[in-house]
Amino acid sequence: MGQRIAVISAVHEELAEILALMPDEQRTVAAGREFWRGHLQGHEVLAVLSGIGKVAAATTATAVMERFQPQQVLFTGVAGGLASGVEVGDIVVGTAFLQHDLDASPLFPRWEVPGRGVSRFPADLALTQVLHEAARDAVTWLPKLLDADTLRLFGLHAPSVHRGEIATGDRFVATAAESAALRAALPEALAVEMECAAVAQVCADYGVPFAAVRTISDRADDAAHVDFSRFLQQVARHYSGRIVRKALNLL
Repeated sequence: MGQRIAVISAVHEELAEILALMPDEQRTVAAGREFWRGHLQGHEVLAVLSGIGKVAAATTATAVMERFQPQQVLFTGVAGGLASGVEVGDIVVGTAFLQHDLDASPLFPRWEVPGRGVSRFPADLALTQVLHEAARDAVTWLPKLLDADTLRLFGLHAPSVHRGEIATGDRFVATAAESAALRAALPEALAVEMECAAVAQVCADYGVPFAAVRTISDRADDAAHVDFSRFLQQVARHYSGRIVRKALNLL
């Protein structure tokens, strides 16, 4: 018997790719968002766009919880590579999520979520393993799909899958100086983005297993904006559709 699974996407291109896999999706609107309910790989699925930033993502996740009562939540999106060796076209499967811009000191230690006593929210281990297996399939499959020019442009001849910490914050990290500062402060963080820690906290509040996968679109440096739209269209959306379909097949 299938499960109720929410799939939250960070960008329109990825959501469209997932909806294309759901032949019976039905649209509803709530909290200013479009929710698409249907079936995929034998599961009841709700697909929705998160919105950009922590507040938008938390609002989306809360609306999902209240209206859909999912048994599991998956998040897919793009991110900036932070750690050495995490390159454009790679995939990061999150094992824990923290807010790199949260600082309530001296009342609480830096990064600690007030009232929770933790700075990091862990991903569900079983879901993380499923996403890791799905991501390994995707990085093998995608280079065979793309033309030579696209492979050269993004250097996707041998993309890798990484597992580790993801840092979330309400700013688009797009300078080498910012990226270096984050690496120094958070040496365990593999990637940086704007939503996952917020969704992870909401899922923890509701006691719902959560896992996330991020495709590396840039190195969070001075070239972070270069060909971003083309990367979404030609790379990220394909990864998202393949990973979600494979993951749901494994659950």
